[in-house]
Amino acid sequence: MSQEIHRESAEPATHSATRLPDTSRRRKAWRPEADAEAASLLRRLAATPWLVGGRDDELIAAVRRNESALRSAVARLGWVLVIERNLVRLRKSAPPRPKVWARQGPSPAACSWFFLLVAAAESMPPRTGLGQLVTAARSAAAEAALPLRGDLGERRAIVAALRMLDERGVVERLDGDLDGYLHDEQAPVLLAIHHTRLAHVVANPGTVDPATDPRGWLEQAQREPDAARRMRRALVDDTCVHTAVLDGAEAQWLSQRVRGDDGAPLATAFGLSLERRSEGAAFVVPDEAFRHFRELGPMPFPVPGTVAHAALLLIDHAAVHGAAGAGPGPGWRGMRHQDVVAALAQFADNKASGKGGWGAEYASNPVLLAERVADLLTGTNLVHLANADHHIGDVAGPQWWFAPATGRWAEEGSAAPKATRSRTRPPAALTAQRPPEAGRPDTPDRQDPDLFSTFATDQQEDKELR
Repeated sequence: MSQEIHRESAEPATHSATRLPDTSRRRKAWRPEADAEAASLLRRLAATPWLVGGRDDELIAAVRRNESALRSAVARLGWVLVIERNLVRLRKSAPPRPKVWARQGPSPAACSWFFLLVAAAESMPPRTGLGQLVTAARSAAAEAALPLRGDLGERRAIVAALRMLDERGVVERLDGDLDGYLHDEQAPVLLAIHHTRLAHVVANPGTVDPATDPRGWLEQAQREPDAARRMRRALVDDTCVHTAVLDGAEAQWLSQRVRGDDGAPLATAFGLSLERRSEGAAFVVPDEAFRHFRELGPMPFPVPGTVAHAALLLIDHAAVHGAAGAGPGPGWRGMRHQDVVAALAQFADNKASGKGGWGAEYASNPVLLAERVADLLTGTNLVHLANADHHIGDVAGPQWWFAPATGRWAEEGSAAPKATRSRTRPPAALTAQRPPEAGRPDTPDRQDPDLFSTFATDQQEDKELR
């Protein structure tokens, strides 16, 4: 994906009576660093799909320099890269695990008001007050027969939606304090509406008309129909892909194309490396590719903190006490929800006091801690919850299945997580995340790190592919 700069020689052509060929030559000046810059931009756009002028000017200029390479990479994912004078918008396809990703996103009320405000903003002037925009959004809600409460909870949802629009540069705050609206619906807040950006809010509009077939439109918006594109996005935007949970078309792609012209070049374009095991595959982030946890997405792991440390301890506990069999596939370890809560309560008794102790909110409420740990581990695709109709706060709760990839951190939970340890990233439903780094060896004799458990590499599959 290196860029080329072609120059024509300025020297005139010399001709003889026999008309010798033109001696001018095309000279190529290679920029090896362009590959690294393009890969860094792809990772940044995967995590931050909106770049707005005035805030991200340097990044927008870099995107313009690498436009050809970026468009080539995202085209393989079925994504659309919009480049305007003061806006760069990466429009992604449907996420690989929409239900899990939705749990990590805003509340349903905030999402509803997000789109109500977008619908109202279309007919508003470029400069408008917050009160006028909300009034128009309430009218749109009434037309759609949506209930309006007018209470503090609703105003909180409206402010959350406005913040999301401001982050995307669609409806920007020019003056005033958005929090003032929580107590005064006529708070003096001036907003700037960028009408041309409203068309880019829906990342995956599909081909079905939502007015005539709303159910079909939702199905298109929630799931990428092409299995190859679905797998590419899962590898780029999720922590890892588990063979045991794939359908037939996805498993075939992972078996036949992940190492060839479909998977490995895509990993290279993002500056990542492909790791393949019999349990699944992952795109691995090199250490030199990032400096801070926040660059890995909204849910890096492991990191310091009560929830992340509790997750490490629980992984260690499940490796010893989890039940094998009846799970999604070989190597998965299962625990009942009540056993998870009991284990977290025991951990809290040992970690709730002293230097580096756990937060009192979680130490005193293991059910709440279990909910937060579930959000983290399901978000990073390290745990699957069976019987998901049972809410995580119920006494029965779901069955927890720990993926083979959690074997990478077994025996690490006994100490507090350190910043120097390997880090992974979760999804980005709403923004993207980076894949995990390489993990620990799968056998004592093995020196190269891997992500997955002690299961053997799929050597037989390699022989068949050759």
